[in-house]
Amino acid sequence: MAETTGARGKRDKWNATDLTDLTGRTAVVTGANSGIGFAAARALAGAGAHVVFAVRDLRRGGAAAARAGGSTEVRRLDLADLDSVREFAAGWEGPLDVLINNAGVMMLPEQRTKQGFEMQFGTNHLGHFALTNLLLPRVTDRVVTVSSGLHRGGVIHFDDVNLTGRYSPTRAYAQSKLANLLFTLELQRRLTGAGSSVRAFAAHPGYAATNLQSHTANPLVRAFMAAGNKLFAQDDRAGALPTLYAATQDLPAAAYVGPDGLGEMRGAPALVGRSAAASDPEAARRLWTLSEELTGVEWSLPTPDAATPGAATPGAVTPAR
Repeated sequence: MAETTGARGKRDKWNATDLTDLTGRTAVVTGANSGIGFAAARALAGAGAHVVFAVRDLRRGGAAAARAGGSTEVRRLDLADLDSVREFAAGWEGPLDVLINNAGVMMLPEQRTKQGFEMQFGTNHLGHFALTNLLLPRVTDRVVTVSSGLHRGGVIHFDDVNLTGRYSPTRAYAQSKLANLLFTLELQRRLTGAGSSVRAFAAHPGYAATNLQSHTANPLVRAFMAAGNKLFAQDDRAGALPTLYAATQDLPAAAYVGPDGLGEMRGAPALVGRSAAASDPEAARRLWTLSEELTGVEWSLPTPDAATPGAATPGAVTPAR
C-alpha cells in the first residue's frame, strides 16, 4: 500500500497532494478533455508540469485545458485514425518526459476505425501502440498505459482481432484492455533490451464514474452503470490516482497500479496483480508483431535480444492468484 507521512505525523495514503514539483517536465495525456484523463492532466499541471491535451475535439479540449489551469496546450489526436496519430507524432519537437495513454472507448456497438479495425481494439490498443512507437525516440522517462480490471476476462483473438461475426461489446473491450497490459509487458522488455532508461507502466482506475459508461451499446447496461456510478463508484479524481502514481513514482519495471481496496474497485494507488494471460511474454511478443503488421509502425530503438525476459523485474508481472 502506498503511504506518505502527513503533516501531523500520521501515515496517510498517497493522493494527488503528494505530487512533487514537476516544473520543467512535459506530459502528453490522451483523452484529457474529460474523466480520469482530465483529472490526471489537471493534477499534473497543478504540480507545475507542462501538459499537452491530446484530444479529438479541439474545442472541448481547449475548454478543458482552460479549466485545468497551469501550463497547458491542446493538440488534435484521433486514435481511431492512424493518419491522425502519425500527424500528431510528426508535429512533436523536443523531449517528452511522460506519455500517458489514457484515451479509450468502452463497450460500443460494433464499429470500425478509419483503417477498418474493430473500434475498441483499434482505439484502445492499436492507436496507442502506434503513438508510443512514433514518439518513443522523444520520450525521456516513462510511458503509462491505462488498462482495466476487465482485462481478466480478455482473450486476444489472434486469428481475427476484429471479431468478425462474433462481436460483442464486452468481448471486444476486454480484449483491448488485455492488449494494453501485454503491450506494456513487451514494451518494457524491448526498452530493457535496448539499454533504454525509459520505463513502461500500466494503471487502472478501479470503478470510477466517468462518461465512458454512457456510450455502452446495451441500454440496460447503461442504466445499471449509471446507478452504480451514483451508489458505488469513486469520482474521476480518485480514479486518476493510479495513473498519477504510475506517472510520477519510482516503481518496478512494467508495474501495474490500481486501487488498493476490495476487488480493486476503489482506494489508494498500489501495485496490483494481473491475470496469467496478461503476464504471458510469448503472447506479448506475438501481439507486438501483429500490431506492427496492422499499423505499419515498427520499433524505432535497437532491437532487444530475443532471450531477454518478459519484464525487467519478475515480481512486477506476477499474475494474481
